[in-house]
Amino acid sequence: MKLAVIGTGYVGLVSGVCFAHKGNEVICVDLEQYKIDMLNRAESPIYEPGIEELISLNKEAGRLEFTSNLADAVRRSDIVILAVGTPSLANGEANLSYIEQAAADVGKAMNGYKIIMTKSTVPVGTNEKIKDVVSQHTNYSFDIVSAPEFLREGSAINDTLHPDRVIIGLDNAGLRETMVTLHQVFTDKIYVTDIRSAEMIKYASNAFLATKISFINEIANICEKVGADVTCVADGMGMDKRIGSSFLQAGIGYGGSCFPKDTNALIQIAGNVDYEFKLLKSVVEVNTDQRFMIVSKLRESLGQLHGVPIGIWGLAFKPNTDDIREAPALEIVETLIQAGAIVKLYDPIAMDKFKERVNHPNIVWCSSPQQAAEGSDAVCLLTDWEEFKKVDLVQLSSVLRKPVLIDGRNVFTEDQIQSSGLEYYSVGRPRMSGWNRDKVEA
Repeated sequence: MKLAVIGTGYVGLVSGVCFAHKGNEVICVDLEQYKIDMLNRAESPIYEPGIEELISLNKEAGRLEFTSNLADAVRRSDIVILAVGTPSLANGEANLSYIEQAAADVGKAMNGYKIIMTKSTVPVGTNEKIKDVVSQHTNYSFDIVSAPEFLREGSAINDTLHPDRVIIGLDNAGLRETMVTLHQVFTDKIYVTDIRSAEMIKYASNAFLATKISFINEIANICEKVGADVTCVADGMGMDKRIGSSFLQAGIGYGGSCFPKDTNALIQIAGNVDYEFKLLKSVVEVNTDQRFMIVSKLRESLGQLHGVPIGIWGLAFKPNTDDIREAPALEIVETLIQAGAIVKLYDPIAMDKFKERVNHPNIVWCSSPQQAAEGSDAVCLLTDWEEFKKVDLVQLSSVLRKPVLIDGRNVFTEDQIQSSGLEYYSVGRPRMSGWNRDKVEA
C-alpha cells in the first residue's frame, strides 16, 4: 500500500520504517528540514537500536523516502498516518494543536479519497475533531481510523514488527478488510472495535501498567518496614497467571513520554465528564514520591549532603534510549543540587539531552561510570543500563571516598554485594540495606 506518515518521532519514524520493511511504499514527512536531511543520510534523529540499519535497507530498496513536502506526500498516498506529538499542557490535558494542524494540512492537500489513520495518542473523541478539521479543508471523501501504537522506546522496532496485538478503531465497517490486510503482516492478533473504544484502550492500557509499577513500589516500601524481600514477593505474585510478572520490578518509578503524559491525560479525561479517578491520582502521587527515596537513603547513609560529591549512574528514563522526558534523574539531580551536593553525572547515551535541560556549577559531567564514582561519597544507580550491571563492585568500593552504593533499580544480587565491601541500599530488600555497614565503620 502507499502510505504517508506525518511526523518522524518515535511513533512516526518507527511505524513508517516498519511498514516499509513489510513491503509498503512509505513517505515519512516532517516539517523540520534538519530531520529530513539526517534521514536522507540514513541518520536517525532519535536513538533507537537498529533503526538506522532499517532506514538504509528500505531506502535502498526504494520503499522508503523522507520529505518536508506534506502536500506532495499526501497526494501520492492512499493512507495518511498521523503520528505527531500530543504533549501535556500545564493542566495535564493533551495538547492537540499539532495534530489539528496536521489534519488541516492533510485536508488542504487531498486530491481524492484518503484513509486518515491516527497513531498519535489522543483523548477519547479526538478523531471526531480530526474528521471535522479535515472536512473544513476539503471536498473529497475520506475515512478516519484509530490505530494507537503500543511500542516501547528501546525495543520499538521489535514491538512494532512483533506486537502483542493491534487495535483498530473504525466507524466504517467497509474498511475492516483493508486495515486488517495492512496490519496482518505483523500479527494475526488484530482487534477491531469502534473509534472511541480504540482511543480509550490506549489510555487504559498505559494507566494499568503504570498502576502495576506504583503498586509494586508501595509493596517495596512496606517490605522495607516488615523485613520482606520485594523481589521474592514479585516473583511469587507473577507466577499467578491472573497477575503476570511484567511491570512488577520495584524501583524509583516510571518516566518517559508515555506513562506520565497518559496517566495525567486520563485523569483529565475523567474530570471532564465529572468523574474523579481516585486510583489513578494515587498512582501518580506514589510515582512522584518514589523517586525521592534515593535522596532519603543518601541522607540516611551520609547525613548532610552540602558539599558532598555524589556519583549518578543513568540519566535516561530507561535503558536503550536517550529520552529524558519525565526521567527520575531530573528531579533527583535538582534536589541534590538544592541540598548543595556536587553531582557527578554519567549516562552512556543521554548526556547531551540532559545538558540541554540541566546546567549548574555543582554538576560535573563524566565520561565513564568510574569517573563518576571516583572520589564520591556515594553512587546512585538510576537507570539499569547493561554497562552498570557489569561494573566490578570490589573495584567500585576501592575508588569511592565512602563505599556507598544506592541501587534504584535493584540491579545487583546478594552474592555480588556480600563480597563487595560496599554499604548497599536498594528498593524493598531490607536485609541487603547497609550490608557491610559494620565492616565499613570498623
